[in-house]
Amino acid sequence: MNHSTALETRVPLIKPPRLKRGDTIAAISLSWGGAGMLPQRYATGVRQLETAFDVRVIPTRHALRDDEWLARNPQARADDLMEALSDSSIAGIVSNIGGSDSIRTLKHVDLEVIRAHPKVFMGYSDTTVTHLAFYKAGVSSFYGPSILSGFAENGGLHDYLRDSVANTICSSKPLGIIPENSDGWTVEYLDWFDPALQNQTRKLEPCIGWQWIHGTQTAQGRLLGGCFEVLDWMRGTAYWPDHADWDNAILFLETSELMPPPATLTYFLRTLAAIGILERLGAILVGRPGGQMPQTQFADYDQAILQVVRDEEHLELPVVTHMDFGHTDPMFVLPYGLQVRVDPQRKTLEFLEGAVSG
Repeated sequence: MNHSTALETRVPLIKPPRLKRGDTIAAISLSWGGAGMLPQRYATGVRQLETAFDVRVIPTRHALRDDEWLARNPQARADDLMEALSDSSIAGIVSNIGGSDSIRTLKHVDLEVIRAHPKVFMGYSDTTVTHLAFYKAGVSSFYGPSILSGFAENGGLHDYLRDSVANTICSSKPLGIIPENSDGWTVEYLDWFDPALQNQTRKLEPCIGWQWIHGTQTAQGRLLGGCFEVLDWMRGTAYWPDHADWDNAILFLETSELMPPPATLTYFLRTLAAIGILERLGAILVGRPGGQMPQTQFADYDQAILQVVRDEEHLELPVVTHMDFGHTDPMFVLPYGLQVRVDPQRKTLEFLEGAVSG
């Protein structure tokens, strides 16, 4: 199904200014209060972020509060976001960590503040909630690493992550073809509450490449998506993208460390089909499954997707799985609203423009 006319008439999202050396970045806790409970992990993430990109990181007013306090105060979490956006001395904002409670901040978020003060905002997992608020406000944001998970990587940052962050939010040049990670990946669990493990490098698994499991035609459209479980929570809210936003959209999905059964992904895609979204999509990109799932079970997710896309809906759109984003390390950054091209013949994902301005 071709929705090219709708695609061409949609207004592009506002791109925030690029981050520069010496900029100040705010670390924010919009969901779980992990930064306050894990001071050594937080300090490591801050130090490695500052060192890699020559920036200064400061916590927002309530970013280091304990989890119980943050859970009781969703407005304070939203206020931190509004204050960081309004503060001209702050150039960007990075989530400390995800969680499961960002949705309670939405009633306290002012979309006009987001639109009036576009800044780099980055995080993943439960941060999907806030990304959709930015999208609704008309501002691009960045599905990428957080302070505690990504920037605080045990033993130092992965080159693949460092390069993706630098190319995406520190340069306005067109990003071009996104390379596949070839250095190895990990979801190995090392207890964050044990400081002795912080410098222990996690075991890497060999990369077998992204899996192009369906479709032969090239697709082009806007990036839109997030963590599968959180997207499922957001359906029916005022922050769910408008129907036209899905025309030719390149939907990116990834599953959390909770390892939802593949059948739940089937149900989600069936729902997208029932409400007229699935047939509008240009392509589907799927991150490597999060959590401690054995690699032998990764194919179960692939089959769950194909059951709906190919067998039930008979769609021809490209589907790429086992990609390097989401609850896997290292990850590449996905800018919401960016025009991308998915080419199954060349097996390439190409970002057709720069993600930031200036």
